[in-house]
Amino acid sequence: MNTKPKIKLDSNSIPPPKKRRGRKRTKKRYFTEDTDLAIAEFLASSNQDERDRIYNQRIHYAFYKLAENLIHTFKFYYTEVDTLEDLKHEVICFFLEKLDYFKPEKGTKAFSYFSIVGKNYLILYNNNNYKKKKQTTDVLAADEDDGVIHQLGRDQRKKEIKDFIDYFTAYIDKHMFTMFKKDKDRRVCDAINQLFVRRENLEIFNKKALYIYIREMTNVDTPVITKVTKILKKLYKNLHQEFIKTGYVRI
Repeated sequence: MNTKPKIKLDSNSIPPPKKRRGRKRTKKRYFTEDTDLAIAEFLASSNQDERDRIYNQRIHYAFYKLAENLIHTFKFYYTEVDTLEDLKHEVICFFLEKLDYFKPEKGTKAFSYFSIVGKNYLILYNNNNYKKKKQTTDVLAADEDDGVIHQLGRDQRKKEIKDFIDYFTAYIDKHMFTMFKKDKDRRVCDAINQLFVRRENLEIFNKKALYIYIREMTNVDTPVITKVTKILKKLYKNLHQEFIKTGYVRI
């Protein structure tokens, strides 16, 4: 990727050298309350020199460590660049592209937002490069690492789906009465929403059984359930697209 950050990086933004082995290390937070405050100040400023200063002194190191941790925690090692330091730079450039899309006034924490968009970026990047590897190397050799890709995908999707559905159910709670004017439609909507909220405790996975369950909860006919379900399905797709792009849903 040839995208370069617009921020002017100075020597102070270069990460410190690694400590020698054998020394006791203490876990230090790199994404702090000051990082959140710095990002808010960065977004509020229209002065490029001030933005450069805020970024280099108070944001860059947090972005660097987040990129590093995402790469190593989820083993994003299929890369087009020469070194992992180059890959970290690619991720940091991506974070810079997304900075102006982040809306701290929505209540979302910067760490959560940039973790989500960063993982999404690296999953796509990693999987694309894995496909290229399979096209240019021995298939059996490439498939030795296939389990890592699938496990990564499963764990990541579980976390993202949980986060998104939490947003989705909160959105329905707030907008249900504007989305549906009829009482029976609202009852169905609320019943479906409660199923989403209680999803981890449900033992019903058959579509027909779920319809019967909702009908018993709401005392409405199946066509009403079908109508409300279609509306919620469309809403789900739209909000999910927003979640993928921004890392949150505007509620």
